[in-house]
Amino acid sequence: MTLIVDYKMGNLGSIKNMLRKIGEDVEITSDPIRVARAERLILPGVGRFDRAMENLRQLELRPALEAAVFGRLVPTLGICLGMQLMTRRSEEGDVEGLSWMPGDVKRFRFPSDEKLTVPHMGWNDLKVKNDSPLFRGLEGDSRFYFVHSYYVSIDDPAQISAETEYGHSFVSAFRRGNLQGVQFHPEKSHRFGQALLRNFIGGAPR
Repeated sequence: MTLIVDYKMGNLGSIKNMLRKIGEDVEITSDPIRVARAERLILPGVGRFDRAMENLRQLELRPALEAAVFGRLVPTLGICLGMQLMTRRSEEGDVEGLSWMPGDVKRFRFPSDEKLTVPHMGWNDLKVKNDSPLFRGLEGDSRFYFVHSYYVSIDDPAQISAETEYGHSFVSAFRRGNLQGVQFHPEKSHRFGQALLRNFIGGAPR
């Protein structure tokens, strides 16, 4: 069973539908007791960094998440904003993040003559690094769907699972033990997203 953490942000239904499509039992919950006892966790997210952290506080989810993530080493996947919340802080706001990953979140900034739009939106490919199990078996033409104005910068290059080019190279996936994060949306990435979520589920105890 995979639990999708409902902290009142993100397209939870799309993730649930994708997981069901690949045969996974899934539940959406904001119950701290259920979260603390989860077998696998997905921390989704679409929205503002500060508001998300405030919602986690109000719902009393952070202690439950950390009991699962660090107390029981539950496999946990952060998607888009969910990935960014795992870092120390974001240029989007003033509230500290979860600080599970040694890194920060920065805004895309490009010279006007580059003609690159923010947010970065659409399909893009990845350069997989450090033999990440999340991407095993994915063919070389794999592409994933992105919608974001901010990106994660990680302190330790060994924790970078994939990078993507948009004006410059940025971290599109990271891994630290049982923690993994992806900047793109696997639930919107068709067969590539399905394959990635199967890897996440298959690499975790059932």
